[in-house]
Amino acid sequence: MTELMQFSAQPPESGTQGPMRGIKIVELSTALAGPWATAILADQGAEVIKVERPGIGDIARYIGVSVNGMSALFQMCNRGKRSIAIDVHTPEGRDTVRELARDADVFMQNYRPGVVERLGLGYDDLSAINPDLIYASVSGFGPVGPYAKKGAYDTVIQAYAGFGHNQRDLATGVPRFLQQTAADKTTALTASQAITAALFARERGAGGQHINIAMLDAVAAFLWADSAGNEVLLDADGSLPSSFVQGLSPLVFTDGYAVATPTSDADYFGMCRAFDVEGLDDPRIATISLRYQNADVSLPKLLTCYERAATMTVAEGMQRLERENVPCGVVLSPAELVHDTHAIATGLFEESVHPMAGRLRQNRPAAQFSRTASRTGAPAPGLGEHTEVILAELRDRIEFEGLDRR
Repeated sequence: MTELMQFSAQPPESGTQGPMRGIKIVELSTALAGPWATAILADQGAEVIKVERPGIGDIARYIGVSVNGMSALFQMCNRGKRSIAIDVHTPEGRDTVRELARDADVFMQNYRPGVVERLGLGYDDLSAINPDLIYASVSGFGPVGPYAKKGAYDTVIQAYAGFGHNQRDLATGVPRFLQQTAADKTTALTASQAITAALFARERGAGGQHINIAMLDAVAAFLWADSAGNEVLLDADGSLPSSFVQGLSPLVFTDGYAVATPTSDADYFGMCRAFDVEGLDDPRIATISLRYQNADVSLPKLLTCYERAATMTVAEGMQRLERENVPCGVVLSPAELVHDTHAIATGLFEESVHPMAGRLRQNRPAAQFSRTASRTGAPAPGLGEHTEVILAELRDRIEFEGLDRR
């Protein structure tokens, strides 16, 4: 067992390392898309203050696996942040948010379009007191159009933007949804990149600006890269599926599953050799272009690979594929991945202790920087855990500036 890091229940130290150190973010978002975007930036050194509704807080606190009131979802999307519990529907709460935004670098919100504007916390309101503010708005369908006010959870966007169709059962045509909040996470990654791009532009003199990130837009962009070929090339003849990996199936061995991806010529012939397939000197399969033209010849050879794999163990099949340098991988569950030799060797997961939830195992930040090291953030906060500390900081700042905000 690796030695566990013991976290303190004190407010997380901010701005000490990472490429985002010195950046202050105020977050008025819930669930996954907005919170995970800022959690990525918190891992990279940003100070993130999470504004939550008193008594209830972020809905993610109550979703999925939890221990002592701390869910795994909330921990992963809010590690390294501080929580202040204030009601933004009251004048006092709104004033507090404005004060937090006054010296912030970034403001993140994921209310439906129009809500924050009615609260007096929209981009125009906050940029008036902080012209350099980067203001990020995440919504399901964006601020305009007939769906702008439509409620949008992850599966709604999976349906509209194409994930459901992309994952459909090819035999029946029935749509299937990814068993994860893929639309939310795609949006979070898009938002975190957009925020850093806007901060970079600000450093070059562009000033503050408003970023709108629609979940529909983020997922469409994600799919269009490789899964909408006929919709991109409008003059294509439609003979190939829009997704070039459509129908990819795992290799079924006697004791488990794996996948091989024979994309290049070397991969194709290497996979065939791995499973002792004959007739590889056939000129009709010499190149990838010819194999597409002569699928009636090339595909049966791959099917033979699958048939022969079914008589082998995973270890034997992987040994054969790796000997031929064919890109391949064993199908692992999350529980198996944490014990995989490569994951252990690279330090992919870290263990620690949360003051509420107990023992944690989390992935390290995905981006590893050589000079501005990122870190796994401190434990996700309890609801309103840092309210008094943050309010005291605001009072001290106002007093220092000699301004009366009342």
